[in-house]
Amino acid sequence: MRFAAIADVHGNHLALEAVLADIAAQGVTEIVNLGDCFSGPLTAGRTAELLRERDMLTVRGNHDRYLIEQQREAMHLSDTAAFDQLTADDLQWLRGLPTSAVYRSEVYLCHATPANDSTYWLESVSTEGHVFLKPLAEIEALATGADFPLILCGHSHIPRLVRLSDDRLIVNPGSVGCPAYDDDRPHYHKVETGHPLASYCILEKGETGWLPAFRTVAYDYMAMSRLANENARPDWAGALATGWMP
Repeated sequence: MRFAAIADVHGNHLALEAVLADIAAQGVTEIVNLGDCFSGPLTAGRTAELLRERDMLTVRGNHDRYLIEQQREAMHLSDTAAFDQLTADDLQWLRGLPTSAVYRSEVYLCHATPANDSTYWLESVSTEGHVFLKPLAEIEALATGADFPLILCGHSHIPRLVRLSDDRLIVNPGSVGCPAYDDDRPHYHKVETGHPLASYCILEKGETGWLPAFRTVAYDYMAMSRLANENARPDWAGALATGWMP
C-alpha cells in the first residue's frame, strides 16, 4: 500500500498544484488530506476547486471549522479572507467533512488530536514561546483509542515522525501552503520551518511496516508572498517568502 498525505494547504493553490504534480510524478494515485484547507489571505476559491474535484479522503481542521461555525464578523482575518472567496457549495463540502477518519482500515486520520482539533499532538509550547517535541508519555496519552499502526495528524505544520512504545507511528506531513506562522495559544509562539517550500509525505507499507518519505516541493512562493502583501498581510508575505516569521 502506498499513498500520499497532505495537510494545512491554507488556501495556497500554487503550492497545492506543485504538490499534486509531484505526487503524480512519484506514481502515487491516492491522497488523504488532514485539513485546514482554505484559511489565509491567498486563493481559497481556486484551492477549493482543486480539492473538491479530486476524490481524496479529507478530515476537517480547526480553521475549516471556524469557517462554518463562526459568524463572519467574529472570524480572524485569515478566515475572513477565505470565507469571502468560498461558495455556498464549498462551505457545504466543509460541513460534510468528518473530524477523524480511517483510511483502508489501518490508518487513522485527524487534524490535530483525536479529541481536539486545535491542540498540538507532537509539540509543546513553553511559557516563553519555545516550541519543542513533547515527551513520549504525553504523546502516547493523546493516542489512547487510536489503535491503528499508522496515525496521521497535521496542525503544527512541522514534518515529524514519532514511534510509540508499541510501534505505532504518528506522522505529521508538514504544511503544503504555510511554512511559518505565529499564534497566541496556549502561549504566544512562532512555528517556523526555515524554508519556503511546500511539504507533504508519501507513506508506503513494506514487509517491516510503514515507511514515511517526507518530500519538499519548489513552487512560485514569491507570487504568493506578493499576493499576501497586496492583501495587507505582511506577516504572511514574510512567512511565504522565507519560512520565517518577520
